[in-house]
Amino acid sequence: MAATSTTATVTPLLIHLLRGATDHASVAATHAKLLKVGTASAVSSCNHIIAAYCRCGVTARAHDLFDGMPERDVISWTALMSGYSSTGRPRLAVSLLRDMSHSGVPPNAFTFSTAVSACARLADAGLGRKVHARAEVEGYASDAVVATALIDMYGKAGDVETARAVFDGMAAPARNAVSWGSMLSVYAQNALGREAIQLFAEFRTKSNFMAPNHFMLSSVVNACAGVGRLGVGKSVHGTVLRFGHGCNGVIVVGLVDMYSKCGFYEYSRKVFDRIEHPSVICYTSIIVAAAKYGLGRCALTFFNEMIDRDVLPNSVTLLGVMHACSHSGLVDTGLHLLHSMQSKYGIHPCASHYTCAVDMLGRAGRLEEAFELANEAQVEGRDALMLWSSLLSACRTHRRLDLATRAAHRVSEFNQDVAGALVVMSNAYTSAGQTDNAAAVWSNMRRRGIQKDPGCSWIEIKDIPYVFYAGLVSPAGARAGEVMMLLDELEGKMREKGYKGGLGSTRVFDAHEEDGEDGKGEMVGVHSELLALGFGLLVTPKGMTIRVMKNLRMCCDCHDAFKLISDIMEREFVVRDLNRFHHFKMGSCSCNDYW
Repeated sequence: MAATSTTATVTPLLIHLLRGATDHASVAATHAKLLKVGTASAVSSCNHIIAAYCRCGVTARAHDLFDGMPERDVISWTALMSGYSSTGRPRLAVSLLRDMSHSGVPPNAFTFSTAVSACARLADAGLGRKVHARAEVEGYASDAVVATALIDMYGKAGDVETARAVFDGMAAPARNAVSWGSMLSVYAQNALGREAIQLFAEFRTKSNFMAPNHFMLSSVVNACAGVGRLGVGKSVHGTVLRFGHGCNGVIVVGLVDMYSKCGFYEYSRKVFDRIEHPSVICYTSIIVAAAKYGLGRCALTFFNEMIDRDVLPNSVTLLGVMHACSHSGLVDTGLHLLHSMQSKYGIHPCASHYTCAVDMLGRAGRLEEAFELANEAQVEGRDALMLWSSLLSACRTHRRLDLATRAAHRVSEFNQDVAGALVVMSNAYTSAGQTDNAAAVWSNMRRRGIQKDPGCSWIEIKDIPYVFYAGLVSPAGARAGEVMMLLDELEGKMREKGYKGGLGSTRVFDAHEEDGEDGKGEMVGVHSELLALGFGLLVTPKGMTIRVMKNLRMCCDCHDAFKLISDIMEREFVVRDLNRFHHFKMGSCSCNDYW
């Protein structure tokens, strides 16, 4: 009787120790004590031991124990599945669900959510659909936990439509902050920022005043950064502060990134300056922001500050510093960092570091050195394509057709994502007067089915984005005619100041936006950034900075036009293109024509 009483007293204490154990030795020792008191074979005790071994990553020992159990319940199966999923063996976790169907033990909602999460780790929508179908048969697909896991799984597998269908199929009362946040994350992860913002607006009106959690707010902030929605981003920042998430590290980093990508570097700096103890991620975010604005010296100051604070940089931090050097002409500083990062910080240069270094040398016109480094760098696949495309663009900028041809030969070895580079090569031939070769490049592109992405620009007016494409002024609505009249008037004033480009006439191909017929250089209409600018000049108050976002690199003609118009209209413009920000003021640009 006394022994039974002692066992009843000791066992709960040992189970409590198991729950708090974080290392293999502690789990094994507690397991041994349970064996000694004779309760280790009980199903509940075995379940706790399996979960503890899995938590420490010792799944082999957990599986041995599982195999030796005379009787298993749903918790036994689910615990082992969770262990395999969390230790990087998600396929084994899903296979346990199949084995479970033959054991006579029915799965529950947590079993299915664990299996679905394993499919999410694999980003395998096909396998996930099989688990989804089984959950439907067992009646658990509508469970809030399972449905939320399904949304996450389909999102990670890139099947946004099915993820939204699962979300829409949830009963309104079953949608909690986690399920809303999961759907928002799906949109943000799949670069569907506008949809994420729309869903957040829907959440605010349909969630019965449910408070947004920090995961949800982080996703919306990232969505605003992706599409350059400053107005919405400011509103979300207010929501962050109102609900007490202003010190959340993930959100703060997102805000730094969001403000910088929306053309407000000074706001990024203010958010960063309020962080008491910046982590490496915080420093990396502000360094990358400074790099995008061509503030090389500022980025280096942040970098030196973090080193002085004993905050060790990571690979992305060093890449950000190198980008800052590249966009500021600090070539030797950037190269020194490339060659010393292994010895100083224990970080081996990766393909991105070499691509940045090649780009840095190319911008500075040191093309022979860039070619030498490109040939030395051991990069393959998409990394190699980016490296040689960057070098090709530099050769075209510096009018080195001989080297451009060599770089283009390397680019032509690839079959995907080469349209931009081939257009650059065509333009290089056109600039050199070799129109036959330019036409041959376009002919080759048509034969291979390669199409160039259309350039577009957008401007946000009173929280509403207006998206313009080359030659299409229709987004301006009833004011479309006024936009064209204003640009025509500005072109005349620009010519008086020596402008030799053309805003809306046939012109030689530039680098990206010229959608000419069959590569013959026929331009129809005005470039998208100029249409967005013209509209902005009409509808914004005098003195307000106009911010334009663009999906491709800004061409030289438009860059010159923006400088002149900023002087003529006495206005400031901020343009975010594919590579960086340009701040135009009083006839000059913050990039100092180095981009």
